[in-house]
Amino acid sequence: YNSKKMRIENDIKLDFKDVLIRPKRSTLKSRSQVSVERSFTFKHSPLKWSGVPIMVANMDTTGTFSIAAAASKHKIITCIHKHYSIDEWKAFAASNPEALPYVAASAGSSEADMAKLKDILDSCPAVKMICLDVANGYSEFFIEAVRRARSMFPTHIIVAGNVVTCEMTEELILSGADVIKVGIGPGSVCTTRKQTGVGYPQLSAVIECADAAHGLGGHVVSDGGCTCPGDFSKALGAGGDFVMTGGMFAGHDE
Repeated sequence: YNSKKMRIENDIKLDFKDVLIRPKRSTLKSRSQVSVERSFTFKHSPLKWSGVPIMVANMDTTGTFSIAAAASKHKIITCIHKHYSIDEWKAFAASNPEALPYVAASAGSSEADMAKLKDILDSCPAVKMICLDVANGYSEFFIEAVRRARSMFPTHIIVAGNVVTCEMTEELILSGADVIKVGIGPGSVCTTRKQTGVGYPQLSAVIECADAAHGLGGHVVSDGGCTCPGDFSKALGAGGDFVMTGGMFAGHDE
């Protein structure tokens, strides 16, 4: 029990639904002339990555090999859920080598998760991206897990979260993460805000965390809260380098 007095933040915090993007003059004739591909270098990993900066969330119904096979054709990243076996990973890698630059292997922070992650990456060396995903990115144990992962996989691109504030964005980047997952509670099936009362309006979280990350040479991915394509534009406009969503990929054929 914490006896400290609650402090209310009075400055305005915004969600995607609270804003619109004001149009401005363009030299482009059509939206078809716009390329949504980007190229990235990273704070810790020496690797470069190019593609569409969208990530399919590592939920067990969307972070699947079948989704990855389809999404990779559009150069979209799929964060594979952590329930596949090593043999299933090997089979996917053997039959879909062209998809591997666009998949991330997911893990939590436990010793068992780290051991399995190492087995996956040893078995599938073409997989160069890791997604360290926990509900509470503010745990000291998670920070240590990020440091351990960076030590174990010094050249891999590490995505880690979730957090919603500047100080933890900076802490995770300095601990070895390349891309910070931003968002607590905005997801369509996430109950964190209702069950715990913890969260932060997503647009403001992205604005603030992106500013902190970019100051250190890191990146952020806006995770959750997108209910229409315009929300992707708002997340990127707020400073997000990538956008992650699960609900918008759910319920569709690959």
